[in-house]
Amino acid sequence: MPEITSSDSILYSRLLLGKARHLLVRARQKELAPFHISPRQATVLTVIDDLGERANLTELAEHTDRNINTLSIQITRMENDGLVKKVREEPKSNKLRFELTEKGLEACQEVKKINSLTEIMSALTEKERQQLISLLEKIINKAQQSH
Repeated sequence: MPEITSSDSILYSRLLLGKARHLLVRARQKELAPFHISPRQATVLTVIDDLGERANLTELAEHTDRNINTLSIQITRMENDGLVKKVREEPKSNKLRFELTEKGLEACQEVKKINSLTEIMSALTEKERQQLISLLEKIINKAQQSH
């Protein structure tokens, strides 16, 4: 393997992060395919389930790191697919929260049972996973400061 210079290591790190993300998403897509749910839908379902009565657009955006407008469109599609329903906080109120339908709850339970990430991450020891978490948090924090 050729020696990587400082500037090359940044490029190589970016390429490895991108490749890892791509492969993790592909593995997740493959395991979710039998349920006809995308990884993003699976994330929204599990976050709504975890948030319970606090599941509104603001909370979802915070927990999924997605734009509110993007989430609103996705929730509408998921509502059309029968996975979630919008519930008004009070009659004639603009405040909405989201609940899983029976179909959404069943899908969420199935999604929580399977997780390719567990198998993939088993390649690392617990200490290595903690180091990875620490390093990724540093990168994320720095990236957030750049915006």
